[in-house]
Amino acid sequence: MSVLRYLENLTSNAILSDDEESSIDTSIRTLQTRLDSYFGDELKEHFKFGSSTRGTILPRKMDSDSDIDYMVVFDDDSYKPQTYLDKLKRFAEAKYSTSEIYQSSPTVVLKLNHIKFELVPAIDKGFYSYHSYYIPAKASDVNDWILTDPNGFNDKLTEKNQNNNCLIKPMIRLVKYWNADRGHLFYSYIKEKDIVNKFYYNCSNVKDYFFDYMLSMSDSGYKYQKTTDEVKRAKKIINQVKEYEKAGYPVTAENEIKKLLPEV
Repeated sequence: MSVLRYLENLTSNAILSDDEESSIDTSIRTLQTRLDSYFGDELKEHFKFGSSTRGTILPRKMDSDSDIDYMVVFDDDSYKPQTYLDKLKRFAEAKYSTSEIYQSSPTVVLKLNHIKFELVPAIDKGFYSYHSYYIPAKASDVNDWILTDPNGFNDKLTEKNQNNNCLIKPMIRLVKYWNADRGHLFYSYIKEKDIVNKFYYNCSNVKDYFFDYMLSMSDSGYKYQKTTDEVKRAKKIINQVKEYEKAGYPVTAENEIKKLLPEV
């Protein structure tokens, strides 16, 4: 098998199976029903966002921390963020009493057997059909609330993907798999934005895109030494793969790329 074929197989495995997707859909419908029942008129709306709406979520076999981002928009916007986080935590404890539940600022995490939900409280300060969503700021932020566009990135990603032979999303899943396998060095959302903002030269398949992006990453200036070491290791492996391919050793090249992206 060639390196390209191996990476193409990995991208196929990086898509949710029909059973996994069906199970998640069922859990989302249950969550929606329970939110409406518990909160009633307290909620303006609630919906999923993030990688699950962009088609870049990984199956749990490739990322045990794979989750569904779910925004819960409260009608009353007069409270501090912690009040809404407490409300969501009490909801989860009441409706999912046997599940693991905890606050991971600025979200409430609800861990089910097959998926994890990140419940994000929000308020909407927009008018009529114009939405202006605010979510709790992280602890290091000077503000209580920060403005967000929960699904605004989706269109940009879709356009980038279409303009690049529909290979950006598969490449993103490979990068996210590498990131998860190495201990989540980067925030997935930041990494996706970085990938979309990059221009790619002479790329015609998923291997070209993956190699181009990984080799373009900076190998210095990170907060943690582990991140620097892992980026350097990734570049070293990719350059070695290219050397083996150039020398006519496809099997050796495939074994080398497996050091970076193990078989699933």
